[in-house]
Amino acid sequence: MVLEMNAPHHPEWAALVALAPVFLSYVVSFLYLAIYWNNHHHLLMAAERVDGAILWANMHLLFWLSLIPFATAWMGENDFASLPVAVYGFALLAPAVAYYFLQAAIIRRHGKNGTLARALGSDWKGKLSPLADVAGIGLAFPAPLVSLALYVFVALVWLIPDPHIEKAIAANRLRRVEIRRSASKALPPAPDNALKRRGDASYAGVFLEF
Repeated sequence: MVLEMNAPHHPEWAALVALAPVFLSYVVSFLYLAIYWNNHHHLLMAAERVDGAILWANMHLLFWLSLIPFATAWMGENDFASLPVAVYGFALLAPAVAYYFLQAAIIRRHGKNGTLARALGSDWKGKLSPLADVAGIGLAFPAPLVSLALYVFVALVWLIPDPHIEKAIAANRLRRVEIRRSASKALPPAPDNALKRRGDASYAGVFLEF
């Protein structure tokens, strides 16, 4: 999965200007892949246990992400023509749906009281993004630049990872530490004579080894 942008063959400013659609497509796609990388990292941090459904949902997401470079190259090399822009919108919509399936698989594994389920809440960004992508696909034929603006808008919405997941993970770790501390305090102290017998037994064991 490699984003590619070839260098111009002529040492002129006009050659660089001609690459502007390719460069813009590259920037938008790189931004999307970076967003998925960051949010995917936070998503899996919220998963305490992994099963087969989560693994396959993760591979499903990876498959659709692997098609973004193809759609990026086709759109950039054809100066934002309608059909390539619509295909690019589908290449963005499919990973968004796959990401939702991965979230659902993690929530199903950990329950509605799990870290991820409590952190997502209404998940308005997750619901808005596919709708914007669908609108971008539909607008690609009458107004491809408007579609591109929608794609950039969705990327800007997701630019900062969801802080609710970070807070939920931190709260979960703090709760575990408190449980361990309370459990250690609840243990009764060992009697002095028991400690003495344990020490004598250890000493006898060392003596027998020698």
